[in-house]
Amino acid sequence: METQRASLSLGCWSLWLLLLGLVLPSASAQALSYREAVLRAVDQLNERSSEAHLYHLLELDPPPLPTLILDQVEDPGARKPVSFRVKETVCPRLSLQPPEQCDFKENGLVKQCVGTLSLYRSDDPFGLNCNEVS
Repeated sequence: METQRASLSLGCWSLWLLLLGLVLPSASAQALSYREAVLRAVDQLNERSSEAHLYHLLELDPPPLPTLILDQVEDPGARKPVSFRVKETVCPRLSLQPPEQCDFKENGLVKQCVGTLSLYRSDDPFGLNCNEVS
């Protein structure tokens, strides 16, 4: 009887752990903050660039306010509109220096970047266009 009760209890705990694992999102699917997603996009911009110096985030426009439509549930994986500016730094593109640790280049190029990106790590954020600001 004791063995049967212990076996039943163990089975119950196993079921709870299984359900908990299904309910909690996996770490790889965790959403990035708006700022983290933009910083990741700047890193990829630097990786894909053929220019001589790294770019660093200069200014981040606030995220657009969500629209409230009662019958619509926002898809958390949907791409979000973004707008930000980057500025050329003194660090060479091929250096291993993180752009956040580089000083802005005096009279360095400034680019306005607009587009969409995902707040999820697994999605490629390159739905961006960056153009030089005069």
